[in-house]
Order: sequence, then structure tokens, then C-alpha cells
Amino acid sequence: MARQRVDEPIRTTIGEPHEEASADARPDRPTAGAPLLEVDDVTLRFGGVVALDGVSFTIGEGEIFGLIGPNGAGKTTCFNAMTGIYRPTSGEIRFGGQRVTGLRKHEITCMGVARTFQNIRLFPEMTALENVMVGADAHHRSSVLSALFRLPRYRREEAEGREKSLRLLEFVGIRHRAGHVARNLSYGEQRRLEIARALATDPKLLCLDEPAAGFNPAEKEELLQLIRDIRDTGVTVLLIEHDMRLVMGVTDRIVVLEFGKKIAEGTPAEVRDDPKVIAAYLGVPADAA
Repeated sequence: MARQRVDEPIRTTIGEPHEEASADARPDRPTAGAPLLEVDDVTLRFGGVVALDGVSFTIGEGEIFGLIGPNGAGKTTCFNAMTGIYRPTSGEIRFGGQRVTGLRKHEITCMGVARTFQNIRLFPEMTALENVMVGADAHHRSSVLSALFRLPRYRREEAEGREKSLRLLEFVGIRHRAGHVARNLSYGEQRRLEIARALATDPKLLCLDEPAAGFNPAEKEELLQLIRDIRDTGVTVLLIEHDMRLVMGVTDRIVVLEFGKKIAEGTPAEVRDDPKVIAAYLGVPADAA
């Protein structure tokens, strides 16, 4: 499926986003639904290092939610706590009202949380189609015995998974690469493939960890539109991203971390003008910012 590019330019600074790219200025900005993910006073310590310090925020259904901050702020650590890689020292994380703190990664995935990684993690010797089919397998019910003997239920699920995977490859714009080995895809295509694989798990919440890293400006514009398209399918999106042009242009609300603490929360316009946020990114005292 051909992707529609974003027509409007996106400004490069925190203080001066393009007026039409701001979430506050978009007439089609959705109203957040019921709470989907709740991070409640979460603290995470590694020995004497406090990686997260009493962080709290809520993501509503249907939002594109940004989690930003300078390098070392704790963004990916927070991601890892939400997706079961780390267990918080204290506090609680709830998804759809159910406590997920302490659950295993695959259990959280089955609840409806999918993620991509800062460093691409694909199966390099498998084709693009096969990589996405791995994600589709997350909800299959066939037993090992059924797969071994290719019983009817396994064959049916395999066929459904293949069809679904092809649709997702088309959705992210790389269906023409379905039969190509993942390591032979371009960097941007690999990023899109990782998103397709995450979507194959049927998530309610898709967590994207710096998806625009290494992209050129044209690819970033296309990614911005893809994120909006994903939200339009009914999937809530949580975005970690250093590129403030993209964040300010696509998110509905933003939380800002610095040294593991939340220093700001609000719409892109509110966050953009917050002296604490400006100070965190410029490295100057808040009163000077």
C-alpha cells in the first residue's frame, strides 16, 4: 500500500514547532479514551543507582503518547519495566486495569502490549514474511505435536498467519520485500519490518523505542504518517524518540523524564514552553531557560 507523505514541514526546535504540526493545532486530535496503561509511582534501582524515581503517568486508549528526555533520562528503562524486562523496585504498572508488575514478557505480550527496540532485533536469516509470521504465532493455539505432524489446525493457523503477515507488510509499505532475507533489507525497511512484526501480535498498545533513529528527513515524514495510520486502526501508541520535530508533530500528550524523574507532562505546546524541559535539553538552570 502506498504511504501518504506528510505535506507540512516540521520545525527543528523545541520552542518553535510548526503550528500545524502541533497536536494542539490539529483539528482531528482524538480525545483519549479510558486509561489503558497506568504507571503508578514506579521506582527502579540497580544497586545504588536510581534509574526511575517515583514515576507516574497514564496513557489513554487511542492516544499517541510521547516519552522523552535527554540521554540517560530513564526512557528505555521505563519501557523495559512496562514490558516485563525489568521488575520495578516499588510501585505498580497496570494494563487495562490489570496488574502487570512481575509478569513475564510473553504474558504481557499476550495481554496486548508489543514493542520495538532501540537496536533492531530481527531474525536476519529469515525472510521478511517469516519474521512477521513469528509475531503472528503469539496467539496461535496449536501444540508442538500438531506442528510436528502438520495437523489441520496447525495448517489453518499457518495459512491465516501468512495472510495476516502479508497484509501487515503491505500496511508498512514493504510487501514487495516479503521474500527477501531480513539482513538484505535497507535500514529503513528493517525498521518497518520490526513494526510489522510487533503489530502481528495484535497489540492494544504499541511501544516504539526510537523508531526514527538513523532515518533521513523524508523517511521521518513517512514514519510520522505511519504512526498516525497505526493509531487510526485502533492501536494506542507509546513513542520514545529524540527527534523533537517528530514528537511535537505526532503526539497528543508527552511526559518528560530527567535523571529518572518526571519533570513535565502535558500537550506538546505545554511541554515545549515548560522552562524545566528547556533547561533539561539545553543544560542550563530552569530560571535561566
